Amino acid sequence: MNAPIPDTVISSVRAQAYTIPTDAPEADGTFAWESTTLVVAEVDAGGETGIGYTYTDACAALLIREALAEAVEGCDAFDVRAACLAMQKRVRNIGRAGVAATAISALDCALWDVKAKLLDVPLARLLGAMRESVPIYGSGGFTTYTNARLKQQLSGWVVDDGCRWVKIKIGSAPERDPKRVHAAREAIGEAGLFVDANGAFTEKEASHYANVFKDFGVLWFEEPVSSDDLCGLNAVRSAVRAPMQIAAGEYGFTLDYFRRMLDARAVDVLQADASRCGGITGFLNVAALCEAYHVPLSAHCAPALHLHVACAAPQLVHQEWFYDHVRIEAMLFDGAPRADGGAITPDLSRSGCGLELRRADAQVYAV
Repeated sequence: MNAPIPDTVISSVRAQAYTIPTDAPEADGTFAWESTTLVVAEVDAGGETGIGYTYTDACAALLIREALAEAVEGCDAFDVRAACLAMQKRVRNIGRAGVAATAISALDCALWDVKAKLLDVPLARLLGAMRESVPIYGSGGFTTYTNARLKQQLSGWVVDDGCRWVKIKIGSAPERDPKRVHAAREAIGEAGLFVDANGAFTEKEASHYANVFKDFGVLWFEEPVSSDDLCGLNAVRSAVRAPMQIAAGEYGFTLDYFRRMLDARAVDVLQADASRCGGITGFLNVAALCEAYHVPLSAHCAPALHLHVACAAPQLVHQEWFYDHVRIEAMLFDGAPRADGGAITPDLSRSGCGLELRRADAQVYAV
């Protein structure tokens, strides 16, 4: 006689925000910060708890606990896309982008996690893995760093973690950037060098600095202009020559945004962030777009959150190993991945996304 099928109805939803100080002041081309806020969402179904999270404002936790919980409680945990649609409808009048998108993303990831746990399989297996591990690039090199700290961080990623590429921030003081890029090149030898302006430049400035950076072998220029300026991105992309690639997309919240970016031929590599673009569901949708448009996909930040879906995305080329998020995820989650040979690998002995919040450690930072 077959065992009874467990109840798979989503019975409850919870969310909590945590603000974690940085270990030093940090800045990029357009913003400076001294802390990072993590919002963790949890769902209960069939005796299992699924977990997801996003990096956003603490107010997203309230949105999850109230409006989004109302939308998904009572749904079947196996029908994740139906629950995702219910969340999209629930925020129609407040707007699907921005904070609402990050809240939906966290809860969507929790829904996929609980579904995989109910089936007692790793999420990568449930999604259909195409690779056993995910290549990473070291990312940090904040504009607040001295050249000595910059070199130490970058060389550590290359020597200790085996990263094939590293990325630094530029744009807050453009006159300093050539020296910083030169210092980065000295630190990493022949490894690939990426730069990220976070939209700090005008179109002409970006084209100028792209020409300067090519002498240092820069392979990737991220957000040379605002990611909302699709014409400007296209113009810079047309002005630079291979092997330098133009990348953007981390601030994409809806599938239409990514489609418009691809239609405009604005990027050589599209970035997507599962903690912003609609969770696992949204990331899979973006991956399908990339496959249709024959454009490579790179996962932005939150490496522990992306690991399993990154194993399943056909066009994926690498995952950002972002310093802040790597540090936070190692502090607060059991099962957070570790870099080995320039890649991260899911632990297939753990069901779901393989993460468990260390509540006592997290509570210190609760908002």
